[in-house]
Amino acid sequence: MEAAAKRLGEEILGELNALRNKLNDDKIAREVIAPALPLIQAERLGVDETTLRYLGAVVSGAIDGDGYVSAAMGVVGLTSGEHEIALLWKTILAAYGVKAEVRRVGSVFHMATSDVGAVKLAGLYFLYGFPLLEGGDEKVINYKLAEAVELAAEGLDIRWEGLRKTESGAAADLIISVAGVAVKYNVYLRNEVVLEFHSTNQSRAELAARLLRLAGVSAEVKRKEGSRGERRVEVSTNRLAAGHEKLRKALAEIVREAIARGWVDADKAGGWLEKLEKGRVLKEGWPRYKVRLVEGALEVRFASTDPNSIEREVQRFKEMGLEEGKHFSVKTPEGDRDGYVYVRREGLAYAAWLSVHGSERQRELAAEFVNYILQRAWEEGEDVYRKAEEIVEGGKARGSLTLEGFEKEVEVDGKKHIVKVIGGDAEIEESRRGKPLLRMRITAEVGRVEGEHIVDRVVREYTITFSRRGAGNAAVGFATAKADAPGGRENDAKRLAAVVEALTGRKPGVYRKKNGKIMIECYEGHLKGFARYAELAGAIEKWLDETGQ
Repeated sequence: MEAAAKRLGEEILGELNALRNKLNDDKIAREVIAPALPLIQAERLGVDETTLRYLGAVVSGAIDGDGYVSAAMGVVGLTSGEHEIALLWKTILAAYGVKAEVRRVGSVFHMATSDVGAVKLAGLYFLYGFPLLEGGDEKVINYKLAEAVELAAEGLDIRWEGLRKTESGAAADLIISVAGVAVKYNVYLRNEVVLEFHSTNQSRAELAARLLRLAGVSAEVKRKEGSRGERRVEVSTNRLAAGHEKLRKALAEIVREAIARGWVDADKAGGWLEKLEKGRVLKEGWPRYKVRLVEGALEVRFASTDPNSIEREVQRFKEMGLEEGKHFSVKTPEGDRDGYVYVRREGLAYAAWLSVHGSERQRELAAEFVNYILQRAWEEGEDVYRKAEEIVEGGKARGSLTLEGFEKEVEVDGKKHIVKVIGGDAEIEESRRGKPLLRMRITAEVGRVEGEHIVDRVVREYTITFSRRGAGNAAVGFATAKADAPGGRENDAKRLAAVVEALTGRKPGVYRKKNGKIMIECYEGHLKGFARYAELAGAIEKWLDETGQ
């Protein structure tokens, strides 16, 4: 109670007193005790790596329960049926320097933090939570952890110090930190660039490996041969060159400084720099795919006269989870003529989705393929890379968000509106002409912002129907403003436009017909935005597959 008053002010004490009076309820007591311990630790011991470890463990359990992580929105949140418990979480995070807000959504309360606070919590969740992305029980690995990895990477801090000459070259210290937790590694410049960490503490070695994984480097803890309990983490040039840009930049600075001092051979080190500065690492076992733009569209293609090479790629894609005819096409070589495997845009996007949401084996294969294609795109130029990155990011975002609890402020006709989504779904229906239609229903509360107040709040279900139109088979969606809605058609059209823009990030078309009806029109870009939400993604993907040319 004292900590709450110190962190959030005396006005919070009234509600927390009410919580204290509920502690005879075992369920409430269990919800209170776990988060209260990190608060007590912060007050008595301060905030350091030890107390952050406990906070990370508790936050991990809470997020895995009723929490959520969104890298796209930059938000980490927890949900509770009790307002007082949500306030307690707000107090706890304040003790660790994380600002959070509590709001009511339907019958529950959301405690959410964004920006720097979300990055910090995502980092603690990844560092001290269970399970890891690699290994462990596949059944308990969930998308929240994958989202946390993407979000936490934004908070990575990587620096180096202590460059020194050695008998075989040079060495330096590299420090990787996130969320207030740091690990120091040794970097050796010998026949190649080698990064090492040694410790007799298993948890400390595991932390070192996790931080490297967060920096985009595949790493694991191994027991050092001939030692008594010493653990080591060791990675070298090729794997390091596939890592985060911040990591590659720091390592390249070490190499350049060692060259300037004459401690390493300039010709040999030049090869290291090429890999580190450009990230040009071809994945082992992958043939050279052609990645280029053709009339603005990305082409991903592997050609060969060897039937076995083509078949090997086909089997790789099938094991990954891609479907022939839907995600990629194949032509078998004939005589001296090349055969090929052609990966469609949808195939690359789905591979990106599998790299986050697939089974353990699918995630491994898909992530390797996606990273390789991005590397090839980078080698071909900025325009090619930008297009490939757009497809990959769009694929990863599919189904990564939920409609329920979504809230955003947008501006329609110069007026700010607050959109709070309650829920929604999508299904495929048949038109009178037998054509498949995609019908999405979204229930939301929309209110207009007037000064510090939200006025004219209206809750209703909005229906948007997509169909294929024209010679180009374009995906077009329509919705009709309701004349009997509060404020009539004009205000209903503004609320509907606010919902579309809030969920997709794009303004819809709005036009009035001769009979007085007001129509809202959406396009393929809006559909991609809607596909980010788990409640809509499945039906959207199925409809696109059934109606695509």
